[in-house]
Amino acid sequence: MCTSKGGFVIMAGRAVPPRVVAAERVASEVGFKKSCVPEVGRLLALAAASKPYGVVAESGTGSGVGTAWLHSGLGAGARLVTVERDEELARRAAGVFADDDRVSVLAGDWRLLERYAPFDVFFCDGGGKRDDPEKVVGLLAPGGLLLLDDFTPSPHWPPRFEGEVDELRLFYLTHPALDATEVLTTPTSSVVVAARRT
Repeated sequence: MCTSKGGFVIMAGRAVPPRVVAAERVASEVGFKKSCVPEVGRLLALAAASKPYGVVAESGTGSGVGTAWLHSGLGAGARLVTVERDEELARRAAGVFADDDRVSVLAGDWRLLERYAPFDVFFCDGGGKRDDPEKVVGLLAPGGLLLLDDFTPSPHWPPRFEGEVDELRLFYLTHPALDATEVLTTPTSSVVVAARRT
């Protein structure tokens, strides 16, 4: 059941920001099926809201759903930069934020983000997470927050995935420059949340 109140769409008792709805519409139109889920989105909004004058970044814009959740928590003095390697997706996502000059949507490799670092919040959902995790950590400002989703919860330590030690998750959870934890977002998915030590 959906209703509208104050520009927000209310779904099952929880508000969904209008730009999230617009980005989900883009995802539907282009057949993009990898958008972040609302549970992760609300965590992104909270992270962005915690840094009201910060530089917020995202690797892997997709259709802009995660970007829109980050935007919903963005302070008036903050800015948001996101990058998507698929040029058409980047173009469509940019349209969702065309009226807000605090938001930059780039088309290209995730390394384009380097020129905007250091980041106070970095949602690493695309490039970098697996191929250069040390670089990802290096892009954080002291006290900066890192969010990495799409992990499968593990009751074991060290964490396991498909019967093997999950070396990627272990890297982030034990990195000496980070204070990190894993947050259950749905019964079958989790997010690693980390803060860069000062």
